[in-house]
Amino acid sequence: MILDGKATAAAIRADLRQYVSREKERAGRAPRLAVILVGEDPASQVYVRNKENACADAGIDTASYRLPASTPQAELEAFIAGLNADPEIDGILLQLPLPEGLDAQPCIDAISPEKDVDGLTAVNQGRTAMNVPGLRPCTPAGILALLDRYGISVSGKKAVVLGRSILVGRPIALMLGAKGYDATVTMCHSRTPDLAAVCREADIIIAAIGKPRFVTADMVKPGAVIIDVGINRGEDGKLCGDVDYENVASLASAITPVPGGIGPMTISQLLVNTTEAWKKKFLG
Repeated sequence: MILDGKATAAAIRADLRQYVSREKERAGRAPRLAVILVGEDPASQVYVRNKENACADAGIDTASYRLPASTPQAELEAFIAGLNADPEIDGILLQLPLPEGLDAQPCIDAISPEKDVDGLTAVNQGRTAMNVPGLRPCTPAGILALLDRYGISVSGKKAVVLGRSILVGRPIALMLGAKGYDATVTMCHSRTPDLAAVCREADIIIAAIGKPRFVTADMVKPGAVIIDVGINRGEDGKLCGDVDYENVASLASAITPVPGGIGPMTISQLLVNTTEAWKKKFLG
């Protein structure tokens, strides 16, 4: 079974569009996301444009801010503080990576947790760790939303997470193991001994390490669910994930493609988080 993130994300946007259309009169306005892009990185420009288009499709307004790469750290943090104080802004997205010379984490932590629609502030990461209400990181939440939409339960399953970044690896491991999802989780990294053997025991593999086609067929138990978060360009110049899709797909019971898998789900969760922040403010 191919887990179609593109189609699922489109369905989520349609649901959000209906919800926003129904509730925005009661709230007084539609949700509004502030998008900050610092510098002129071409890939970041594409990502931001995709997010802005997705917002428009869901009925979410955007306020876009393009700042020069020369913007000083203090000025960027002060700019974020201004958006925190703006009652017309429900969510703040700071597009990463930032240009050289800027420290990303203090800028992320400058965002109000209630407007942190990427779920990356220390406060929201802590809420994720404690399994208390808060805005969750977009990619992990998108993974769980995709599994839920396809009716794939992780309860009692052995899940192996490849990677320990704060964007994906750490939060998805915490979320999978939290009460309600109840998976038994192993988080692996570059120092994990006999990684292939660990993977072969997994009912679910989530690959988020940024290495093209790293997960090969000899690492996968027949019937496993494979979630490929990676987006890489292989030696052939084609986009590929962290999983050797061509050879692993025939073994898996379910697998995400690249592109068209987790990428669209990450953006859809950004829209969900923005709507939730707006809903909490205006609708309770």
